[in-house]
Amino acid sequence: MSDERLVGIVLVSHSAEVASSVAALAKGLAGGGQAVPVAPAGGTENGGLGTSAELIAAAAAAVDRGAGVAVLTDLGSAVLTVKALLAEGDELPGRTRLVDAPFVEGAVAAVVTAATGADLAAVESAAAEAYTYRKV
Repeated sequence: MSDERLVGIVLVSHSAEVASSVAALAKGLAGGGQAVPVAPAGGTENGGLGTSAELIAAAAAAVDRGAGVAVLTDLGSAVLTVKALLAEGDELPGRTRLVDAPFVEGAVAAVVTAATGADLAAVESAAAEAYTYRKV
């Protein structure tokens, strides 16, 4: 499947390793998700723990194919940084949404759903629905 009109996914974590690992896991579990544009945006520019507006903006630009960008975050300042970027209005692609979803399960659901060619609303809904997944 061509990635020309697939929703892009950005995974924002305080750790570059966590963001990259969750991206690899989600793409691997999605099977056909290899075509989905997924970008990790973890840590700071110098490789430390934290969040970086510049890394998030670059990741969003890299996955934008015109169908929208879903941004999932781990916690705290990752959420605040994405909200600030969205409020600025010109730092992220126009159809970018901060998705309220669990980081790992939501990432998998988002990538699987995006791989089907679903629109941004469906990707967001699938990721958010991951809050209802029961483990016991």
